Amino acid sequence: MIPASLYLGFSASIIWVGQGTYLTATARSHAVENGLHEGTVIGDFNGEFWGMFASHQLIGNLISLALLKDGTGGSTSGTTLLFVVFLCSMTLGTILMCFLQKKHGKLEKEIPLASVSFCTSVVSLWKSVITPLFDVRMILVIPLITYSGLQQAFVWAEFTKYIITPTLGVSGVGGAMAVYGAFDAISSVAAGRLTSSLRSVTWIVSAGVFIQSIVFIWLLLKYSPASGIQGILYPLLMAALLGAGDGVLMTQLNALIGMLFKHDMEGAFAQLKVWQSASIALVFFVSPYITLQSMLLVMVAALVISVVSFMYLTVCVAKAFSSTAI
Repeated sequence: MIPASLYLGFSASIIWVGQGTYLTATARSHAVENGLHEGTVIGDFNGEFWGMFASHQLIGNLISLALLKDGTGGSTSGTTLLFVVFLCSMTLGTILMCFLQKKHGKLEKEIPLASVSFCTSVVSLWKSVITPLFDVRMILVIPLITYSGLQQAFVWAEFTKYIITPTLGVSGVGGAMAVYGAFDAISSVAAGRLTSSLRSVTWIVSAGVFIQSIVFIWLLLKYSPASGIQGILYPLLMAALLGAGDGVLMTQLNALIGMLFKHDMEGAFAQLKVWQSASIALVFFVSPYITLQSMLLVMVAALVISVVSFMYLTVCVAKAFSSTAI
């Protein structure tokens, strides 16, 4: 499992940086070709993409729930069928990727690849990854990126373990996460439609973190497992709120990175995945050694720090941002 995890993480890092860069470049090209507002198009493209991506949590969990319905991990044939379904989905995505079109213009490298040595390419790549760390805008966005990873890992590791399983059982995790995925997808599309500038991103992100803060405060102060219909509805309501917040954060962070870092998108999106992945890994590593209450306090602290840092960005860097004509 460890070599498989390393391989999946390595592969995912390449895929996600490529996805963010290509989606932003395509949005800019589409805006220029059609005379549209660049920020609005970036928001729309990210909303559509992350809405479709988040739907995998709904569809995937429903498929898993159907194929592994005995609640004990499923039979060998059920598990095999599940992997076959996922493999077919991945194959279809790979085939569709072959039809992506290369956008020409300012975004295309002017220097032929053959004229650049391997060492030069490696040095250039390394600089593109490190350079964003010297940009105050990236420094101010990193806390929000880190929080986005923490809240995802919290849902996967802590929320399912301490909130869903005790009330709905192991078999109910798939259903609750399907609700999470449904609201994640809906909020992604809605947030993308509302995105047009740094100001709109600020308001939407604020709404997203406020929604999630309701769940954290609820769990810290008031929540206790209930019986009957309330015992079913409360975890599902929390899953819906957490999903809505996640959809907002994923859409807005990718749109924000695309707007702020026009000239170094690869490096900026690499930083996005580095900090998100590191925070996700951190939660999974410490999960066996920390209580739910302690984790909730960490989440609230991370939320406050990320919001303060992001608001500082909007106040102090908004003027420089507006000069980019987004």
